[in-house]
Amino acid sequence: MKIYYVEDELNLADMIKRYLVREGYDVTVFHDGESAIKYVGDQVDLWILDIMLPGKINGFDLITKIKEVQPQTSVIFTSARDQAMDKVEGLELGSDDYIAKPFAPRELILRVKAVLRRNAYYQTSSIMYETYEINTEKREIKERDQIIRLTNKEYELLAFFLSNKGESFDRDAILKHVWGPEYTGNSRVVDDLLRRLRQKMPNLRIETIYGHGYRLL
Repeated sequence: MKIYYVEDELNLADMIKRYLVREGYDVTVFHDGESAIKYVGDQVDLWILDIMLPGKINGFDLITKIKEVQPQTSVIFTSARDQAMDKVEGLELGSDDYIAKPFAPRELILRVKAVLRRNAYYQTSSIMYETYEINTEKREIKERDQIIRLTNKEYELLAFFLSNKGESFDRDAILKHVWGPEYTGNSRVVDDLLRRLRQKMPNLRIETIYGHGYRLL
């Protein structure tokens, strides 16, 4: 998979590139927005954008241009400013994730894998799981030609588990991805939503990890 990485800190950019290449990704690094913006039309699986860049073009400018010409391309923001408004603006512009500096390279690698996995899931129009056929374009689930009707949140929870099959998540992580990073309600809503999803789709092999959370097998 091809990744374009925009980062003006040369040492950080070099280190992260080495980690990504070691994981098997094809990585191109840009050190400013002016050089990166010339390539927003390229077929790229993921852009990793620093928000604060030298010159007149910042990360927000870049994602705007990227989404104009390649709306399906995934974007992760990095920033030394861990501010709620930066996260909100990034999400509104179409980013898939946000990671504050300083971060461990391994954390970024895990975020990259999760975003690319989710993107691959949504680009697949139909997938099978046990006895269920899931049409991701229509957001429709069938079992032996019978339609299973899910609420929007039930479907979002199902999609989250399917796109992260085999990985375990605590309630807070599920809240962030299904309800959004700004949700401030009780994390027990996850248990209630999961209970309803299990009732409608009993063949889902969702494992409860006591003291931690859940995992789809």
